[in-house]
Amino acid sequence: MKKIGLKIGAVLAVIILAGIYYYVNLPAINIHASGFWTFLMVAVVFILVIYGFRKKVRTVDDVKDSKGLKIGIGVLILIVIVYLGGSVLSSPIVNAKKYQALINAQSRDFTEDIKEVNYNQIPLLDKDSAALLGNRKMGSMVDMVSQFEVSNLYTQINYQDMPVRVTPLVYASPIKWLTNQSKGIPAYIRIDMANQNTELVKLDQPIKYSQSEYFNRNINRHLRFRYPTYIFDTLSFEIDDEGTPYWVCPVKKFNIGLFGGVTIGRVVLCNAITGETQDYTVEDCPTWVDHVFSADLLIQLYDYHGSLQNGYFNSILGQKGCLKTTDGYNYLAMDDDVWVYSGITSVSGDQSNVGFVLMNQRTMECRRYDIAGAEEYSAMGSAEGQVQNLGYKATFPLLLNIAGEPTYFMALKDGAGLVKKYAMVNIQKYQNVAIGDTVSECEKAYINLLKEGGITTTDTESIKTASGKIAKIAQGVIDGNSHYYIMLEGSDEIYDVSVVDYLNIIKYNVGDKITLEYTEGQDSNAVLGIK
Repeated sequence: MKKIGLKIGAVLAVIILAGIYYYVNLPAINIHASGFWTFLMVAVVFILVIYGFRKKVRTVDDVKDSKGLKIGIGVLILIVIVYLGGSVLSSPIVNAKKYQALINAQSRDFTEDIKEVNYNQIPLLDKDSAALLGNRKMGSMVDMVSQFEVSNLYTQINYQDMPVRVTPLVYASPIKWLTNQSKGIPAYIRIDMANQNTELVKLDQPIKYSQSEYFNRNINRHLRFRYPTYIFDTLSFEIDDEGTPYWVCPVKKFNIGLFGGVTIGRVVLCNAITGETQDYTVEDCPTWVDHVFSADLLIQLYDYHGSLQNGYFNSILGQKGCLKTTDGYNYLAMDDDVWVYSGITSVSGDQSNVGFVLMNQRTMECRRYDIAGAEEYSAMGSAEGQVQNLGYKATFPLLLNIAGEPTYFMALKDGAGLVKKYAMVNIQKYQNVAIGDTVSECEKAYINLLKEGGITTTDTESIKTASGKIAKIAQGVIDGNSHYYIMLEGSDEIYDVSVVDYLNIIKYNVGDKITLEYTEGQDSNAVLGIK
């Protein structure tokens, strides 16, 4: 009876230890998951230790005499061999062609795909600037700031055709979690990346499932218990068109062997308030979702595509025809999706790009544009050189179409991280740098540079003229600067006039005649001159 009790106790100990390990580490029960094989190894080691302790194994000879231990060690060795063998057979060393074909880059025309810019729909801020705004907003919420902090996620999405970043609040400490978790997280932060408007969105029902929870409401644990076999990629926080918060949870798909060729096969959407989940294939995922494929995954897939064209060993040794993405990326809002932008350069590490790629974060579509020019960090250096006396630092550029020219657009920030100026740099001739205190001022200076350098012609000229009597005039504030919005009689067009650039606009009233030079935008036209 005592021996039976010891056996039962040993089995229970293994089960309890395995359960604790599973609850803490949350490995997927899937042969494609490295964590699953680690879990098996740890479980076998636990069993061997307890079995050896019960059998009073002390020496190597005792191990040799124990049939159970020899079987257990054999199983452990077999698991290790399968894991190591699967890793090698799944690697690019033996599957270069398969890795190279994971993503298909289509050559496209820049001016056809990327229309001339509308500044109301481009993100003028980077993630660091958004974080400053978010923390500043949180600091003003005296009823919440002592209990909650702002998460550093700041997911960039398209929300109602506008580029915004959204991020949830998190509990400020374990003690604050203990006192607030029954009520949940009451709000998230939404930042308009075009006009810097920052809003703390208070929810009628609080967020109950998040990364800052500790037990079953932790989003990772909640997903694991519902989908024990799914291997999740990086989760992102998004909101749907009604502003309801969701966790977007991409599910990895392994296309090569046990562990190789990772893409995304499915997407689980988890309502952050209720915990309800919906499981979709990538093709059926709702269009409001923007982050199915993470930027890092897309960059890695293109690096495989560019570097493995002539085999794995060529990518290491001769490197003939090998390309890679540049050290950095940014986001571009286009076709109601978020696209990852990165330059393409040779692996030799020169200071120029042979082109650039746009990769859709929802569909994995990849577009390549063969436009040679300056590498992004060279362009950033050119912009910083124009304001070196001020010590401003450039953000990683956005790729824009200005007057038909592919152009790097970047913000220039001071030591405190605040945006002070804007810069535009021509990709193909990066010595052409324009600086302005406002976006419209920067664009005007840039277009003048293009005209003076003979880069633009009458065929690519984007400046137009409109004349007439003012039918309506209204005032607004963007980025702390006053703007007047004008409509002319007989036209539905809206013209945006920066008071900083054109102070005499304050003299005009309804009924006055005016002539405006402007560039077209989607919602309003940016005025570049008044006559």
